[in-house]
Amino acid sequence: MSQELWILVFTACSIGFIHTLFGPDHYLPFIVMSKSGHWSMKKTVIVTFLCGIGHVLSSIILGIIGILFGIAILKLEFIESFRGEIAAWLLIAFGLLYCIWGIRRAYINKPHKHLHFHKNGSEHLHDHMHKNEHSHVHSGSKKTTPWILFIIFVFGPCEPLIPILMYPAAKSSYFGLIIVALTFAITTIATMLLVVLAGVYGIKTLPLKYIEKYTHAIAGFTIFLCGAAIQFLGL
Repeated sequence: MSQELWILVFTACSIGFIHTLFGPDHYLPFIVMSKSGHWSMKKTVIVTFLCGIGHVLSSIILGIIGILFGIAILKLEFIESFRGEIAAWLLIAFGLLYCIWGIRRAYINKPHKHLHFHKNGSEHLHDHMHKNEHSHVHSGSKKTTPWILFIIFVFGPCEPLIPILMYPAAKSSYFGLIIVALTFAITTIATMLLVVLAGVYGIKTLPLKYIEKYTHAIAGFTIFLCGAAIQFLGL
């Protein structure tokens, strides 16, 4: 490879790593959903990996379409920015709804006492929870949540990717285009996986027994904050 291409590869790797590390939306949703949904490590890795592919591939496809049709970089960046707003609002909406559902579920599952009367005239109190009665709702959320995250991440843009794709395209180097895109994709997804796995392992060491029933609400609020940070703070 030429020296210019090596520089582009190093740039793609650096930007992919920094872009992911400083974008909490790339990993926090998976960490908190893995905890609240009691995902296995295998499921956490698969969901993160697939969302990462959808996240990067959508921007690569957009960039290639722009190159083939000669769309100016400013127009492509505008499209990416618009996609970013959609993704942010989707995160906000999903996080808020999931938080509300989590609060309701925590309230429903709040232990309470039932008074039972027996035929012999005796009576007794016993603790009662509705957890099992509402398990079917939780099971449904386990199936739909990964798909919701995938859709959100497909809309999520990789703004830094477009400019570094343009240089090899301008040089008519399709090999360079492929290498740069692959480098950015592999770095981004690998960083997502490493941070998510570190976060999941880290949460397991925390004493969260007393707030266990609020994990769904906390997860939803965390995702809501990620969306709000993107939309209003430009993260």
